[in-house]
Amino acid sequence: MANNYTADNIVVLEGLEAVRKRPAMYIGSTSSKGLHHLLTEIVDNAVDEAINGFANTIEITLNNDNSVSVYDNGRGMPVDIHPKLKIPAVQVIFTVLHAGGKFDYTNYSYSGGLHGVGASVVNALSRWLEVTVYRDGKEYRQRYESIADKKGNIISGKPVTGVEEVGPSKKKGTKVTFLPDDRVFENVNFDYELISKRLRDIAYLNSGLTINLKDNRKDEAKEEIFCFKGGLSDYVKYINTGKNVLFAEPIYICGEKNNIKVEAAFQYNDTNSDIVYSYANNINTAEGGTHETGFRSGLTKTINDFALRFNMIKDKKDSLTGNDVREGLTAVISVKMRDIQFEGQTKEKLNNSEARGAVESVVTENFTKFMEAHQNDEVARKITDKCIKTAQIRKAISSAATKLREGVKTKGVENSVLVGKLANCSGNDHTINELYIVEGNSAGGTAKLGRDRNFQAILPLRGKPLNVEKTNFEQVIKNEEYKTIFYALGTGIGDKFDISKLNYDKIIILSDADQDGAHIRAILVTFFYRYFPELIKDGHIYIGLSPLYKVSKGDKTYYAYTDEELKKATDEFVKNYTIQRYKGLGEMNPEQLWETTLDPNNRRMIRVQVGDAAEAEDKIEILMGDKAEVRHDYISKYANFNKRDAYEDMN
Repeated sequence: MANNYTADNIVVLEGLEAVRKRPAMYIGSTSSKGLHHLLTEIVDNAVDEAINGFANTIEITLNNDNSVSVYDNGRGMPVDIHPKLKIPAVQVIFTVLHAGGKFDYTNYSYSGGLHGVGASVVNALSRWLEVTVYRDGKEYRQRYESIADKKGNIISGKPVTGVEEVGPSKKKGTKVTFLPDDRVFENVNFDYELISKRLRDIAYLNSGLTINLKDNRKDEAKEEIFCFKGGLSDYVKYINTGKNVLFAEPIYICGEKNNIKVEAAFQYNDTNSDIVYSYANNINTAEGGTHETGFRSGLTKTINDFALRFNMIKDKKDSLTGNDVREGLTAVISVKMRDIQFEGQTKEKLNNSEARGAVESVVTENFTKFMEAHQNDEVARKITDKCIKTAQIRKAISSAATKLREGVKTKGVENSVLVGKLANCSGNDHTINELYIVEGNSAGGTAKLGRDRNFQAILPLRGKPLNVEKTNFEQVIKNEEYKTIFYALGTGIGDKFDISKLNYDKIIILSDADQDGAHIRAILVTFFYRYFPELIKDGHIYIGLSPLYKVSKGDKTYYAYTDEELKKATDEFVKNYTIQRYKGLGEMNPEQLWETTLDPNNRRMIRVQVGDAAEAEDKIEILMGDKAEVRHDYISKYANFNKRDAYEDMN
C-alpha cells in the first residue's frame, strides 16, 4: 500500500473545502460548543464595529427555522469590487479564508476577529447564509449555499446570487443570517440561555452598547435588552449578587500602557474562592492568559507593599502569596490591544507577552493610589486584613495536613482508615487506574463485583457526605468519609499537595439519578472544588452516568439514559416491549452495572470542568449555601445529571 504513494495521493482542498473537511480545526468541535462558536464569530464582527466607534446597537434574532440573524448599525460591509480578486468585497469576506479588514489599523484599531477566518468559516459550515448590507443609502443582498455536486460532494458556501441592489434604505450596517448545517453539527438548536449570558457579558464590557436578543422560535417570543452604563463595575456587582461583600462599590481601574488599554473592576466577599473573569478585545479568555497573570501580580504586589508600609506584616518573609490575595476576590479584566494572539483558533487563552507587563503596570499604579486614598476609611485595611487572615488559615491547613501525614507514617493510620472501605485495584499503573466514589453500600457492593479489579477501585460512601461549604477544614479532615477520600487519593492537601502522587487517573463520582443523588454529586464536586481544585483543572474528576431505563424485546436490550432515549427505543420496538425503571444503582446486577456504567467501551461520563468561574460560584452558593429552600427548589427544577449541559452549567 505504501509503495503506491504518488502525487495522485496528494489532496488539495480549495476554497472553503478545508473548513468543511476539518471543522474542529477552526471552531474546536462539532458539538454544541462549536455550534455556538459560529454565532460568536458573527457577533464578534458586530462588536468590532462598536468598540471602534462605528456602531452602538446590535440585534440577535433566533428564527423559527433554527437560523440566526445578527445585525449591527455600523458602517456596513463594503460591496465595491475588490481590486485584486475582481469580486465584491463582501463576497471576499464570506468566501476567502484569511481575508478581512482587520489586518491593518486603518479601519479597526482593535478586533476580536483578527484571524480573518470567522465569517468565511461560518459560511462554510452553514446550509445557507444571507448577508444584507445597508450602506450609502442603499440595501444590498447576497446569498450563499452549501450544495452537493453530481458526485454527492458538498461545495461549501457557494454564492448562488450576485450582490444584488435591493433598493433604497435609510438604515446603515450589516445583517447576517445563517442556518448551521445539520450535516456537520450534532445538534443545530441554539441555547437561548447560553447566548443570553454571552451577550450580557459583552454589554458589561462595552458600557453604552445596546444589545437586543430575540427568540422567535416559540409561540411566545422572548426578548432581552442589555445595556449597562456602569460597565465592569456593574458586572462585578452582578456576579457578587447575594454574597456578603467587604465594601459596597467595586474598585475600578483603567489606563493605557504601550498601546494596550486596560480595564479592571474587582471586589472582595467573604467566600473562600476567587472569581477572575478575563477578556481580550471582548473575547472571553476562559483559560486566562498573560493579562490575568499581570493582574494577579499587580494585585499581590500592591497589597504586600501596603501591608509592609503600615506594619500589618513584619517583613518580606511574611509576604502574602497570590493565593492569599485572591481568596474571596471577584474580578473582571478587559484588555484591548493590537496584534492579539490566542492559543488556538477558539481564542480561549491570551498569549501576548506584552499584555502581562502592561496590565501589571496599570494595576499596580492605580491600585496603589486607591489604597493610599482609602487608608483612613478602612477599605484598604479590610482588604489587607482579609488577605492576612487567609494566610493564617493556609498555614493552619498546612500544619494540620502535616500532622495527619505524620500520623499516617508513624502509626499506620492510612491502612486502618482504608481497610473495609476501599476496594482497591490490583494494578499499580496510576495513569490508567480509576477510583469510583459510589453512593451507598448496596451499590458499592454491586460495583465491587461488576468492576475490572485490575484498574478499577471502589469506594462506597455511607450516607450523605458533610457539606464542606458550611464547615471549616478541621471538621472536614476529621470526617470519616472525607478522610477516606484523602488517604485514597494519596496527593496530600494544602501546601503539601503533590499531584504526581495521585493514585488514580480518573476519580468518578457515581450516584443515583434522583434528587438525593444530585445533591451528593454537588457536595462531592464542591469538596474537590474547594480542597483539590488542581484535580478539576487537570481533568481528573468525572461524573459517571447510569441509565434510567432498560427496554427489552426478545433478545434485544436497550439502555436509555434520558426520557428522549427512552422514546427513541420504544418507537423502534413499536410494541411488545418491557420497560424497567432503575430507581437506584443498587437495582442493577453486577453484569448490568459493568455493561452500562463501568465498562470503558460503553459507559458515559462527564468530565467536571471549571470553565465559567462566575457561573460555577453562583451554583455552588445556591447548592451549598445557607438557604435550604433555595437549594431544594433549584435541584427539583434543574437537576438532570444524565444531560451534559445540566452539569457543565455548574462548572
